[in-house]
Amino acid sequence: MHGGCRKAKACEALGLSLRTVQRWARGGIKDHRRGSRAAAANRLSEVERAQVVALLNAPAYRDKSPNQIVPLLADQDEYVASEATMYRILKHEKQLAHRQRSAPARRYESVARTASAPNQVWSWDISWLRTPVRGMFYYLYLIVDLYSRKIIAWSVHEDESAELASALASEACYLEAVAPGDVVLHSDNGAPMKGATMLCTLHALGVVASFSRPSTTCGTRRSSLCTPW
Repeated sequence: MHGGCRKAKACEALGLSLRTVQRWARGGIKDHRRGSRAAAANRLSEVERAQVVALLNAPAYRDKSPNQIVPLLADQDEYVASEATMYRILKHEKQLAHRQRSAPARRYESVARTASAPNQVWSWDISWLRTPVRGMFYYLYLIVDLYSRKIIAWSVHEDESAELASALASEACYLEAVAPGDVVLHSDNGAPMKGATMLCTLHALGVVASFSRPSTTCGTRRSSLCTPW
């Protein structure tokens, strides 16, 4: 008995001989049956498969998936193949990829930035400073050296912009007298960090711009005094 059922009864229900099953078990093989090798009667011919491929690549459908194409064809009282069949054909033709104009989500690998001496890697950010007026804030621009934790340069303004950030970067390079290509300036993906003025300034200064992965911070912890209420 196995699982509450006699093996002989199970073999009878499956249409197998008990001795055959015992022989398979001794040989380490449970079942030699391979099923029918006859082609399915409703299998698409090569001409029909070519027609499906042509339809999937037609201008009206090339940016749509099969689960969108089949309903559209049904609205026109037309049936070519099922969604599963279309997916199988696309996979066989190595066309099972993103079919829309918009780019699919990309995964970014993080780049580790390390420093063994001062003025190799700087990190900068803009923090909000509270004011006596509720809902109004000042903006602290701050550049910190990754190795020594030294504050390289800072400024406070009433707004945030790439122009003010580029001015601070120029001041920091002047104060530390860094040569082009010596320092990497790391930040998150905020608008002032990636503004055209800021990027052009960094390029002119010879500073390498580095950014965090999307939806992540630059890795510097903000003080509670700089957090907006």
